[in-house]
Amino acid sequence: MSNPFVRIVEPLDPKQPLKKFFNLSKLEDVRYARLPFSIRILLEAAIRNCDEFLVKKGDVENILNWKVMQHKNVEVPFKPARVILQDFTGVPAVVDFAAMRDAVKKLGGDPEKINPICPADLVIDHSIQVDFNRQPDSLQKNQDLEFERNKERFEFLKWGSQAFKNLRIIPPGSGIIHQVNLEYLARVVMDQDGYYYPDSVVGTDSHTTMIDGLGVLGWGVGGIEAEAVMLGQPISMVLPEVVGYKLVGNPQPLVTSTDIVLTITKHLRQVGVVGKFVEFFGPGVAQLSIADRATIANMCPEYGATAAYFPVDDISIGYLIQTGRSEEKVMCTKRYLEAVGMLRDFKNSSQDPDFTQVVELDLHTVVPCCSGPKRPQDKVAVSDMKKDFDTCLGAKQGFKGFQIAPDRHNSIVKFNFEGHEFELAHGSVVIAAITSCTNTSNPSVMLGAGLLAKKAVEAGLTVKPYIKTSLSPGSGVVTYYLRESGVMHYLSQLGFDVVGYGCMTCIGNSGPLPESVVEAITQGDLVAVGVLSGNRNFEGRVHPNTRANYLASPPLVIAYAIAGTIRIDFEKEPLGINALGKKVFLKDIWPTRNEIQAVERQFVIPGMFKEVYEKIETVNKAWNALDAPSDKLYTWNPKSTYIKSPPFFDGLTLALQTPKTIEDAYVLLSFGDSVTTDHISPAGNIARNSPAARYLTSRGLTPREFNSYGSRRGNDAVMARGTFANIRLVNKFIDKQGPQTIHFPSGEILDVFDAAERYKQAGHPLIVLAGKEYGAGSSRDWAAKGPFLLGVKAVLAESYERIHRSNLVGMGVIPLQYLPGEDAGTLGLTGRERYTIIIPEKLKPQMNVQIKLSTGKTFHAIMRFDTDVELTYFHNGGILNYMIRKMAS
Repeated sequence: MSNPFVRIVEPLDPKQPLKKFFNLSKLEDVRYARLPFSIRILLEAAIRNCDEFLVKKGDVENILNWKVMQHKNVEVPFKPARVILQDFTGVPAVVDFAAMRDAVKKLGGDPEKINPICPADLVIDHSIQVDFNRQPDSLQKNQDLEFERNKERFEFLKWGSQAFKNLRIIPPGSGIIHQVNLEYLARVVMDQDGYYYPDSVVGTDSHTTMIDGLGVLGWGVGGIEAEAVMLGQPISMVLPEVVGYKLVGNPQPLVTSTDIVLTITKHLRQVGVVGKFVEFFGPGVAQLSIADRATIANMCPEYGATAAYFPVDDISIGYLIQTGRSEEKVMCTKRYLEAVGMLRDFKNSSQDPDFTQVVELDLHTVVPCCSGPKRPQDKVAVSDMKKDFDTCLGAKQGFKGFQIAPDRHNSIVKFNFEGHEFELAHGSVVIAAITSCTNTSNPSVMLGAGLLAKKAVEAGLTVKPYIKTSLSPGSGVVTYYLRESGVMHYLSQLGFDVVGYGCMTCIGNSGPLPESVVEAITQGDLVAVGVLSGNRNFEGRVHPNTRANYLASPPLVIAYAIAGTIRIDFEKEPLGINALGKKVFLKDIWPTRNEIQAVERQFVIPGMFKEVYEKIETVNKAWNALDAPSDKLYTWNPKSTYIKSPPFFDGLTLALQTPKTIEDAYVLLSFGDSVTTDHISPAGNIARNSPAARYLTSRGLTPREFNSYGSRRGNDAVMARGTFANIRLVNKFIDKQGPQTIHFPSGEILDVFDAAERYKQAGHPLIVLAGKEYGAGSSRDWAAKGPFLLGVKAVLAESYERIHRSNLVGMGVIPLQYLPGEDAGTLGLTGRERYTIIIPEKLKPQMNVQIKLSTGKTFHAIMRFDTDVELTYFHNGGILNYMIRKMAS
């Protein structure tokens, strides 16, 4: 064995000498006990994989010396134990793998070298939509339509599961990726190839961090970076700072885990944790269940950290038993963690490690709250919701403003629905969705919603029939305990039937609203509202017709659905009036913590998890019946509008091309702050007047067959046309929202794709200007692939979301960042200039480069290639090109 740390390898159990582990306590280094627990996992991976090539002894020393090196921008490698994907990001990954096999073959290599080395699970959860609701057979109808729309994609994924080793597919209808990971896929400690080691994971979904709540270190990466990990490459990362988040006190009786996470999200946004790990500690952690911790870890991307880690403790061990993991494996897990000093006792402060900084939250100070109307970090106490929404109505257009004229604040539009007349106003709730792994993984809030529904029905309350209500659990276990506890019947009576097992409304798969509702919203230019138990509420994401969207706990989703409006003060105004004329207030039907816990103890049991998950890979008959080809090279169908060989590797040679200066680039788009990946590459509906719609129509499809952008990520022709196609896009060149820009040579206003095509045909390179937090939101590789295909050579922004910057690097698009204190305003940039970006022959990480304007002005910006490895990818034209050359040579 070439590993220099072989001396600390020993059996975990002397009776099983072939089952070994790297005993970090044998390092006999006092620094180890002071490391944050999250950094200990990075250290163990570096020691176990140390080969003096990809991982060097110096890397191990840098991690051990974290207290000093964390501030020095030191690059370290990390090889996670596994990779997890969902189908929206998984399909393009498998498409890339198939195309890479073709490219390796063309270059004379062995195409079967393109094969996952690191184990990967792909959970199909993003395809199902809420087409049907409030019907007894809504679930079956939605699943049937999902297969009808996505049969071609599913056949392709099934081919991938057969053609590639180490790739397991979890079929549609099984649940949401992160909840399935939490309840079933996560090991906590791996037992692989004769070694025990900490489970860790990177995923092609930003909310992969949810698994941090169980003590499995995980975070989201770009799809492109995940593909490299699957092929055996380590992640190259800057050794992170670790913010210690101390929890003290006990939550108040009426507070839910959703309230806690929305409070933490706002707090950590204010602290500033972008690019850092957050590690939770303190006696308050012991008051939280694993489901509560997972809810908090899930929203890590919303507060901007890389990971939100809860070390493993006895509550974690108990959760493994509760969810049906074998007792033998659980005991082995505990023994290993004790041996390497990774089992935490949150009540024992002597175990507290060193942190970069410490911030504190008293859980007793948390109050019931929501977040919105346009960002997850904009927390609003429930007691302030009515007043806050009224303020937002008149405020200037922005994250907290809709700029509605004062004389129109009380506008009312009457409409007919199913033979009855109703009214809509600003603040009317038209979507109420219990959705998303953030909350459906948590029995306390799900049973809380069920008990509230029971009390509401018994009090004679109802939900107006035009409100699109839905329940989309993250796993079959949820349906099991809701049914067994007797609350499912009451949820259904209020319209919250199970409509599918997938992300659904949380990712914009909310389906259509009734036509009469849409007409009323449009007629009155109303700010209609969606209320959802999700993690994202960016403009245009949930539904095109809900301009305001609020994140709330499942019980509050039901409460606002019953009220029918967000403009209600629950403390002073009744939810409704029952048939007897009695006013019913929210406090009358809100279940107590003790009520919920009693039901949870009785009905959330290990047998449920075992029964659901032992048949998860075979239970879907429609999936089992799919016929997929068995060839190792994929046979591309030129008629397909879902799966297409991408042009990324066209003309690729073994020889490297020297990066060239970008000369006289036009600005395609000019943005302000917080442009999200939803703005750059939307996942939802394909608008009928869009370039993508015109393309699909030209291929013989009708609007009913368009499906969503997310479902068509295996086809670059659709996705290039869908780039910057969000209807809520705000481009400084245009005086209204919409996916358009100015083509400067002609002065015409065109759809973004059409303008980019004109520039490309004339041989003009393009750049994008942006403000702070460019690329915030979902880890969406098409938000980098799309601009690349449009001819965007660089982005110049004030700051970047971590995953999106990585994705730009992966596609060979240069992420440029203004120097501190500078931005487009201070430099006097209008975006109408032409830009020449000087690329020197010798490049260094984070070096300054010169930018010359057609006006004669010159300034400098930071080239955000943060590591030498990233520069290597850039020299190759991107990470996938690098991997192809490596495999073919």
